[in-house]
Amino acid sequence: MAGHSKWANIKHKKARMDAKRGKLFTKLGREIIVAAKLGGGDPEANPRLKAAIQKAREANMPNDNIIRAIKRGTGEIEGADYEEVVYEGYGPGGVALLLKATTDNRNRTASEIRHLFAKNGGNLGENGCVAWMFDMRGLLTVDLNEVQQDPEEIMLESIEAGAEDVSVEGETVEIITAPDELMTVKETLAEKGYKFTIAEVTMIPKTTVSVSDREQAEKILKLVDVLEDHDDVQSVYANFDIPDDLMKEIGQ
Repeated sequence: MAGHSKWANIKHKKARMDAKRGKLFTKLGREIIVAAKLGGGDPEANPRLKAAIQKAREANMPNDNIIRAIKRGTGEIEGADYEEVVYEGYGPGGVALLLKATTDNRNRTASEIRHLFAKNGGNLGENGCVAWMFDMRGLLTVDLNEVQQDPEEIMLESIEAGAEDVSVEGETVEIITAPDELMTVKETLAEKGYKFTIAEVTMIPKTTVSVSDREQAEKILKLVDVLEDHDDVQSVYANFDIPDDLMKEIGQ
């Protein structure tokens, strides 16, 4: 699990750029719609919706947009009928890729995702071909440059708050939780003054594929990038392991 946040941090920088184009708001709105559709419109009784709303607020999404998305999910107002779908496949070098998307047209989205895989050196696979390689977990990351506490104190307080595992990767502390404990652990640590770079339910690979060749790493990251840029794709998870220095070079 160590190092999972390396690419995630780069993705979040990209997400802030997406917000300027309005794309992030669209994706956050769809997540709220699906969460409300599946679990109801009360965030206190629907952890997924609560997390989606918090993420939307952190991205400065207008409250009216959030309320409207909830009502669309619960059927109080009309709108496109989005459903959640999962796509699985392989990228260059045999890297496993798991995608979560929301769509109102499964056939269209599947065709477009298949095209993106093929165009960028990958293959869209059958359901179940790579899902077994990932575990669903809550992920919190803390930037050591932005807190007063030392890593050992953060690790101890995180475990006391209910975290399953804590590791230090460079200047980042990764806190792993059970999916349904993410918000509880986050709120407990937030009360102690912690701020998080990442706070989300994610899919963490059980094993990774080491990629040290720059050309291959660039191909993998390009495929991930174009998949993430697709309007219907909410999240892309992969099991590559690219060295820090190479990741920084490519991410600049």
